[in-house]
Amino acid sequence: MALNNSQYDAIMRDYQRLQSQHRHEQDDRIQEAYGRFPRLSEIHALIASESVACGKALLNGDNQALDRLKLHIQKLGTERASILQKGGYPADYLELTYTCPYCHDTGYIDNQKCQCFKKAEIDLLYTQSNLQGILEEENFSTFSYDYYSDDIRDASGKSSLERIHRVTEICHRFIREFDQTFSNLFFYGDTGVGKTFLSHCIAKELLDTTHSVIYFSAQELFQNFADKRFNRNGETTDSTEHIYDCDLLIIDDLGTELTNAFVNSELFSCINERLINQKSTIISTNLPLESFASVYSERIFSRISNGYTMLKLFGKDIRVQKKVQRLSAKRS
Repeated sequence: MALNNSQYDAIMRDYQRLQSQHRHEQDDRIQEAYGRFPRLSEIHALIASESVACGKALLNGDNQALDRLKLHIQKLGTERASILQKGGYPADYLELTYTCPYCHDTGYIDNQKCQCFKKAEIDLLYTQSNLQGILEEENFSTFSYDYYSDDIRDASGKSSLERIHRVTEICHRFIREFDQTFSNLFFYGDTGVGKTFLSHCIAKELLDTTHSVIYFSAQELFQNFADKRFNRNGETTDSTEHIYDCDLLIIDDLGTELTNAFVNSELFSCINERLINQKSTIISTNLPLESFASVYSERIFSRISNGYTMLKLFGKDIRVQKKVQRLSAKRS
């Protein structure tokens, strides 16, 4: 996915900073070496003056001038390298260095993004996602079906294990078809059954393919909306900048915030605008569906029930299961 303008500009500013840094470092090396070995400064001046003389000779019809200049520059370059090496420096000590030797800190090779640019994209998106760090622990490679039971069943007769298998299939399809099919996910169900974990799994897969993902708990999201709405200076905080236009917005633990008219208004605006612009959203809540419409407005529930894939999870609290396992491991 393409970065938005501000994200692209942030990466290009980093490249400009690197280029400037390396030019300063080169200047420092040149001053140091010229101070120790004055002949190096003379060689630099000779190359400059002879290049000007070559240009004049070419204009006067001397077709051999450029070949003579190349030979002389080669000879002077050999002398310069010898002086540096005898002084304990590498032969290329005066050359400009680069953080990336492939694109020379431009970000592009033949109009194609360099690997360093692609890495910078991912690093930036991780930083802006509010998920940096947690996704190293919570992703599909660490996801386990062992915490779901074949004995616990819902009213339809499906076990929690059968349900989680079905839900993860939908999650993988959501990722696989993300760029082709607009869709949204709504996780609901018991506390501690993996709703947030699955959101993290999806976030990592999309971030690693350079999609912009932003995660907020419901409390954080509405606090940011409040900061933006009631800021007297009218300044927008960085944390709210991409809420409406990021590729994927994750709103976690909806229902844990203090619900009021402001929250309902901001939530509807956020959900509705992202639906209109076909920007995907994942919402998770511990609220039962029958309670959701009463906590929020009917129009919010209508937007979600019609625009989202509703995915119920149930079973034993995984956090409790993990805690029991840790205690058992300590005793044994």
